Amino acid sequence: MTDAAGCVLQISDLHKSYGKKEVLRGITLSVATGEVLAIIGRSGSGKSTLLRCIHLLEDFDKGEIFLKGEALGYTYRGSRRRRLPGQVVAKQRARIGMVFQHFGLFPHMSVLNNVIEGPVRVQGVPRGEAVRLAEGILREVGMWDSRQAYPLSLSGGQQQRVGIARALAMRPELLMFDEPTSALDPELVQGVLTLISSIASDHQTTMLVVTHELQFAKAAVSEMVFVDKGVVVERTTPQKMLSSPENPETAKFLNSIL
Repeated sequence: MTDAAGCVLQISDLHKSYGKKEVLRGITLSVATGEVLAIIGRSGSGKSTLLRCIHLLEDFDKGEIFLKGEALGYTYRGSRRRRLPGQVVAKQRARIGMVFQHFGLFPHMSVLNNVIEGPVRVQGVPRGEAVRLAEGILREVGMWDSRQAYPLSLSGGQQQRVGIARALAMRPELLMFDEPTSALDPELVQGVLTLISSIASDHQTTMLVVTHELQFAKAAVSEMVFVDKGVVVERTTPQKMLSSPENPETAKFLNSIL
């Protein structure tokens, strides 16, 4: 597939099963350059699995994922496909930033070393350059004063800010968030959401955000996608989806949480 004009991510007929349980049942989705797309849906609908497949943390059973026109994870020849070598997959994964629910920081490393680890180890950035980049990002996310601290001494909100800084340090072509506030105490949620909103506006970064924070989505994203039982049910602007969804399943879901 060639790179569609202005398209960062293209997903075609993506399937993923765990044993007999089919979690993704033919996801087709595209994300334009600079777009911030929110994915909502019930627990178990396949949202997190979708992100993990895009990030090549999970093998997928069928379908194709392209990042700026390059096939992720596999090479294709007719109807046959072959998994790419591990070092190629690692380079592809480095082009995509991922912010996890539970932070995923290295507990034995300081905040600064957590942020520079990817650029130095994966991308081969000289340490001095990586430190200068990390220091600027840590100032931006409000964690400069804690750069020598270790993750276990930080609050959940602070750890999530470091997780965001670590993802930004890789200068990703696509930045993904998997329920970034789900593990936070309620009083910390708004600060992290405000930070994500500012990154979206300041960096013009293409983003996929799995979230249950609908008011944040209404204010910060370009479009919303409702995923149900492993398929995309509806995609539209947040204003339209929240006020007048077209699909009955979307309306049922929204009514249950609003």
